[in-house]
Amino acid sequence: MKPPQNPPPNHDRGLEYDLATLHRRRFLGLFTAAGLAAVAGCTTDDTASTTTPSSTSTSATPSATATSSSGTTDVDEIPQETGGPYPGDGSNGPNVLTQSGIVRSDITKSFGSASGVAAGVPLTVQLTILDAGEDKPIEGAAVYLWHCDAEGRYSLYSDGVTNENYLRGVQAADGSGKVTFTTIFPAAYSGRWPHIHFEVYSSLAESTKAGQITRTSQLALPKDVCSTVYATDGYDGSAENLSRTSLEDDNVFGDDDGVQQLATVTGDTGSGYVATLTVGV
Repeated sequence: MKPPQNPPPNHDRGLEYDLATLHRRRFLGLFTAAGLAAVAGCTTDDTASTTTPSSTSTSATPSATATSSSGTTDVDEIPQETGGPYPGDGSNGPNVLTQSGIVRSDITKSFGSASGVAAGVPLTVQLTILDAGEDKPIEGAAVYLWHCDAEGRYSLYSDGVTNENYLRGVQAADGSGKVTFTTIFPAAYSGRWPHIHFEVYSSLAESTKAGQITRTSQLALPKDVCSTVYATDGYDGSAENLSRTSLEDDNVFGDDDGVQQLATVTGDTGSGYVATLTVGV
């Protein structure tokens, strides 16, 4: 199998959009930190989270939620990010959202007149969409999710898969705010940390008309799990690409090390992995 194709150098930078987003987030972070230091008299917070990996290649992320002494749950908004050059939502060429068949949980296969199937290590992605203002699930919110295949290619855009639409799908959140996608583990290509794109819409109807986007963001995958997956067949070049980047240096996750975007992943290469993430909007 040929090595992963490398997207253009400005992949996922956007470019003006991405730089503006990152600069804005860095400024807000510095402003907030300075304000807190002044109020607290320059005291420090010694609280730290700890996780215990399981024997099945488990990696955990600092939670996007925190429980207060009153028993309520505080949910942070997930950072706004660029959708990158391959969104498939009509903002940059093809629009898959308005096509019949896009609403599905299993996104490993193409739909409509396309018949391609994305091969790779099985991955289930479970997102929980919460209202960050009211700290409650958003039932009925829709999520459009997409990512590259095991060769680093994006359907609809990359050479060899322009006529395919696999690894793209829409799901509506249930009463718990959850959406679930059956997919494969994406590749690592040059210049980016392994990631999955998604857009949140207010409703299924809004998403399938490519309407107003509530939030665009990205999910980051843990290094230990990535290293294990990229040692398997079909991910040629991914291990080398992974070794050349880091969360700290990534142009999307690097400003805060992906603290709110790093998924918790459990499982193994035999039975597949499950990636979970809480998404505050």
